[in-house]
Amino acid sequence: MVKQRIHVQVVGFSDVERHALNTVFRLSEERELSYAPWVPLTAPGAPAPTRLAEVVLVDGDAAEAVLSHARETPQGQRLIWVGPQAPAHAWRVLQRPIQWAAMLNDLDAVFAARQLDSGFLDLDVTQPGALEADSAPPNRRALIVGAAAERRPIKVWLQGVGVSEVDEADSTEIALECIGRHRYACGVFDLDEHHVDTWQLARLFAQHNANALTVGVSEHADPLAPWLNRRRLKRDTERTGISALVGRPLQEAQWRRWLELLA
Repeated sequence: MVKQRIHVQVVGFSDVERHALNTVFRLSEERELSYAPWVPLTAPGAPAPTRLAEVVLVDGDAAEAVLSHARETPQGQRLIWVGPQAPAHAWRVLQRPIQWAAMLNDLDAVFAARQLDSGFLDLDVTQPGALEADSAPPNRRALIVGAAAERRPIKVWLQGVGVSEVDEADSTEIALECIGRHRYACGVFDLDEHHVDTWQLARLFAQHNANALTVGVSEHADPLAPWLNRRRLKRDTERTGISALVGRPLQEAQWRRWLELLA
């Protein structure tokens, strides 16, 4: 297998944190998928690189962070923000103390997201796949991504509207395989899950299953959540193609109102 490399532009961070980050980069060299710092100039007078870093890792407490906050990231680039007051376009938000294993998982998810952007997975997302026959019944299959502790009641509620086949995914890779293999009537995506690229997966799912019910689950959708968080979440879900938004903790009445559309 050809080794793949993700370049990371680092903005801010203390000497201790940069040392830990360099250790993550160094250890990744032993893997098929590795990470390396993005260096804008390799030598005095050298021309700037023609390609952007795939990831911009920003210390929200650094003075330079204001530029990343105000400026949208270019297409194909992901912004990982560490600290409070993250911009709405941040792809991942981490808090201190930094969990380096979690950050490595996020960087791995960048590679899967880049595959989606480049078309490497060869999924036709321009329109839903045609049924094998005009008289074929609608697919009664669902996909749940994340929400591991809450799947049991969700599956019971799905069964109540006739959706008995449910696929479960705990990683971006498994979810991608499911989306590429099946057509779905419903998809449930845990938007609070930080180890799976649920936002990109929900967008792909909605494109690949245009007539399906795409449900986003988040604690920020709860009526008691801060108003600004709910507003940002609603805006982002509309951009993603999520058609239903439900809050945590799960409320059966709220779920049934949406799932009745599948009955």
